[in-house]
Amino acid sequence: MSIRSPFQVHVGNVLRTGNARRERRSAPLDDLVVLGTEVPLHAEVVVDVELQFVADTALDAVGTVTAPYRGTCRRCLRQVEGQLQVPVRERFEERFVEDETYPVAHSQIDLGPMARDTVMLELPRAPLCREDCQGLCPECGADRNEGGCSCAAPADPRWAALDQLRDP
Repeated sequence: MSIRSPFQVHVGNVLRTGNARRERRSAPLDDLVVLGTEVPLHAEVVVDVELQFVADTALDAVGTVTAPYRGTCRRCLRQVEGQLQVPVRERFEERFVEDETYPVAHSQIDLGPMARDTVMLELPRAPLCREDCQGLCPECGADRNEGGCSCAAPADPRWAALDQLRDP
């Protein structure tokens, strides 16, 4: 925590008195990309948490992480934009355990790594523009959301024997 992060919070008072405190911080976090879905460059990631006393050297951050995202619809290839709002409950400890808790150092915590981890885990891997997206025709490439195409539906070979009975 040598470089001052916009997500850095002094928590000495919470650890000393045991009184919870609300913190709301926002700033851009760079390089948030998972399988083509990303948080846009310079977009604000918002951390809104209550810092709750747990023990002399530990506290919980309970609240939400919010971030905009954009990607490409996996069916029709249109641009998709959305907003993540993820509930969080994370532990910060002086004697932190890698990959389980976050560090408290010199009565300071940095909510940035928690925000980054939360967003990376929650970004949609294969976003849809809408649940009923019809996608693109595999034959001609027409967007089936904007109307049909003239391509014949492919015949299912499993029904070939029945089709012969119907069409003499």
